[in-house]
Amino acid sequence: MDTVLLSRLQFAITAGFHFIFVPLTLGLSVLVAYMESKYLATGDKDYLRMTKFWGRLFLINFALGVVTGITLEFQFGMNWAEYSRYVGDIFGSPLAIEATVAFFLESTFLGVWIFGWNRISPKLHAISIWLVALATNLSALWILIANGWMQHPVGYVINNARAEMVDFWAVVTNPYGLLKFAHTVLSGWVVAGFFILGISAYHLLRKSEINFFKKSLKIGAVFALLSSILVAGVGHFHGHEVAHTQPTKMAAMESLWETTKDAPMYLLLIPDPANEKNSVEAIGIPSMLSILAGQKEVKGLKDFSPSERPPVTLTFISFRLMVGLGFLFIIISLWAFFKFKTVENSRTLLRILLWSIPLPYIAAQFGWIVAEVGRQPWIVYGLLKTSDAVSKAVTPAQVVASLIGFTIFYGALGIIDIYLLSKYARKGPEKEV
Repeated sequence: MDTVLLSRLQFAITAGFHFIFVPLTLGLSVLVAYMESKYLATGDKDYLRMTKFWGRLFLINFALGVVTGITLEFQFGMNWAEYSRYVGDIFGSPLAIEATVAFFLESTFLGVWIFGWNRISPKLHAISIWLVALATNLSALWILIANGWMQHPVGYVINNARAEMVDFWAVVTNPYGLLKFAHTVLSGWVVAGFFILGISAYHLLRKSEINFFKKSLKIGAVFALLSSILVAGVGHFHGHEVAHTQPTKMAAMESLWETTKDAPMYLLLIPDPANEKNSVEAIGIPSMLSILAGQKEVKGLKDFSPSERPPVTLTFISFRLMVGLGFLFIIISLWAFFKFKTVENSRTLLRILLWSIPLPYIAAQFGWIVAEVGRQPWIVYGLLKTSDAVSKAVTPAQVVASLIGFTIFYGALGIIDIYLLSKYARKGPEKEV
């Protein structure tokens, strides 16, 4: 394998592994802040125990997430030096703001929250975790603004063979980046909602702390249901933006080969990229693809050079699975919401909730596959190809060595994370305080 493919594989592994931790951090920070506020408002000690129980799981996830994220930025210099040279003036600005503002705010107040129990007032302690939640989600905003620029570059000029920023406001308000932020953050909230649902279901199956985990389950069900519905809504508008700015990705998402007016969406479809067609097209919904794309006429892949088309099958399958799982989350969380009063007696639902914990994680990974693989062959859509962005001084042997090192290191971190989360999730909350 050449340096480009190896570097892409390495970044995919490290970014994909890092994003296992990010979604739970985004959502669980909000939920822990809500639980502590609920305790202040009601004086119900169960909510204080919830804050500490779910807060401990949040801290484990947060700590390992920070460790796995550090290596990503180093890769921009090591493996993707040409990319950094070409767009660093633009791409670096949001990342710098994320590190110097959002991450420092997040880390500072997380320290206050961890060490502030019984040292600062209860209200100030609750405010500190709300600031952590705000900063955590703001951190995602700046990172996704940077990624949104890669998907749809705006506010720049080409000068001295480099992309240079001329309109910071255009970069910050880039619709692609803002929609991507909303879609990503809400999917993280779904992850957190199902995380709480699944662990609560585990304890309810064992008749452990029934009142405590029924309250937790209700919070998780409401949060997961609202987030799942909002993800679907934002995803619809994001689809419009993709169709407008990245027509090749939209065509690949639905394996559309011919430009079509009032394009239907086929529920059963098997792509055949080698012959530039679909081997199976069945159960079509008239005009649905045009509605989803927000365009009467949707461009097909044949309108673009084969060298500028993304991998169709992987993009198509990932998109379909992501959407299918998204609707499944609405159904499951709706079921949990309506059954929460007697949920301890519904063992079928509890088992489904328990085994559903990994599904939102998987859906989020499929979403990133659609976003990143669907953008290929461009690293900055329409501006810089991935093959031109890799470091010239790096050899395949060097990338293989670092890839093996990262895989072993991340594998060890993954084992530690699963062990710690499982240990403390099974242990349950501390006794009443």
